[in-house]
Amino acid sequence: MKFMKLGTKPDSFQSKGDNVRYVTNELETEIIIIIGNVKFYLHKFPLLSKSGFLQKHIATTSNNEEEKKNQIDEIDISEIPGGSVAFEICVKFCYGITVTLNAYNVVAVRCAAEFLEMNETFEKSNLVYKIDVFLNSTIFRSWKDSIIVLQTTKDLLSDDSEELVKRCLGSIASTASIDTSKVKWSYTDNRKKKLEKVRKPEDGVPKDWWVEDLCELHIDLYKQAIKAIKNRGKVPSNVIGEALHTYAIRRIAGFSKGSMQLIDRSLIDTIIELLPDEKGSVSSSFLTKLHRASIFLGCEETVKERLKKRVSEQLEETTVNHILMYDFDMVQSLVKEFMDPNPKTHSKVSVAKLIDGYLAEKSRDPNLPLQNFLSLAETLSSFPRHSHDVLYRAIDMFLKEHSGISKSEKKRVCGLMDCRKLSAEACEHAVQNERLPMRVIVQVLFFEQIRANGSSTGYSTPELTTTTLNTEDDEWDHEKEF
Repeated sequence: MKFMKLGTKPDSFQSKGDNVRYVTNELETEIIIIIGNVKFYLHKFPLLSKSGFLQKHIATTSNNEEEKKNQIDEIDISEIPGGSVAFEICVKFCYGITVTLNAYNVVAVRCAAEFLEMNETFEKSNLVYKIDVFLNSTIFRSWKDSIIVLQTTKDLLSDDSEELVKRCLGSIASTASIDTSKVKWSYTDNRKKKLEKVRKPEDGVPKDWWVEDLCELHIDLYKQAIKAIKNRGKVPSNVIGEALHTYAIRRIAGFSKGSMQLIDRSLIDTIIELLPDEKGSVSSSFLTKLHRASIFLGCEETVKERLKKRVSEQLEETTVNHILMYDFDMVQSLVKEFMDPNPKTHSKVSVAKLIDGYLAEKSRDPNLPLQNFLSLAETLSSFPRHSHDVLYRAIDMFLKEHSGISKSEKKRVCGLMDCRKLSAEACEHAVQNERLPMRVIVQVLFFEQIRANGSSTGYSTPELTTTTLNTEDDEWDHEKEF
């Protein structure tokens, strides 16, 4: 961290309890400055030579000399930015006592110095000037110091702090937008350990090198930083999306596992607001988690609908685990949204596999209504599938958990499956499955015989690749439940 030292004299400030600060020298106290519950017992000359504010106020309090002949002037400036800590640094500067400025205190001291009018009008190279030189030549040229400085502005309410926020944001946005080949400074990359097997040294600095450092910012400041970066137009939208995902994981407990706890709704609202509009700029995993969070927190309907549309647009990229928390109505709504406009064939194949997997997992619930299962499965009846193994797994699990359904209902459920698209392993399991209607078992045997003989009977039996019923790619096991 960069720092600047000012003054040469040793520290002569002393404390009396928690609420009294004074300078040890032979001169009597001439003025008391009150800030909150802290009193500073000081001398006029060092202050008057550098502070226009105190010069005016001390002159005002000294008008009635006769009335105050035996009294010490008191001035209450509790409203000073940075409070007693920043004021003490300003006072030490006035006395020539050594003070150290760094990214953590420089903003508060700058605002306090501005409040005290410690500018060039009263002395050349006054405190405001020295701090500005330090900010421009050092702090705003340091990536991490700029972030620290920006973070310290959140508790300061002054026109001066607003200007410093703008300058910090400009520095951060400019640095984040720089060509990665020019990044020579340190940055936080805790994800590097997870990616070290993938990322090679010759790959250089990743485009999203800056996203973890910005996670230190409070959401209000983070929002301004991301907007500033986006406005420069040099950072790809997918990097912005990754930044928002990283921030959500860091700031929202349980977000990465999809089990969000009670959180500030404004946090989710802001992240959603900052999402890039470009399709693919945000992962489907991130979108589904945000969507579920918006439902859980009761966000505005327009927000939920916007997210639902984004999820449906990237439904082919989604995994079963990402949508398991959705009920059947929501999944069916996502599928219908996905179908309008008419998607490409390869996307349909991916979504069919996704929903088959969802059905296979949800079928474990014995309370799952038949109509829900049929309605969702039939919505995708026209979708192409390379294999019906996962659909068969869903049907088998449903029949196992709903043994009381009628023959006609069982027939309708099994009618969802094309026996010609079962792998050899699935066929072997099916012919021994007592839960299936005999007609289905006969069909499976028939098509297996055709495949075994390599003959043609007028049916189109597609070339089948060996797959498994288990979505985790376990070995086929006749003893396992589907």
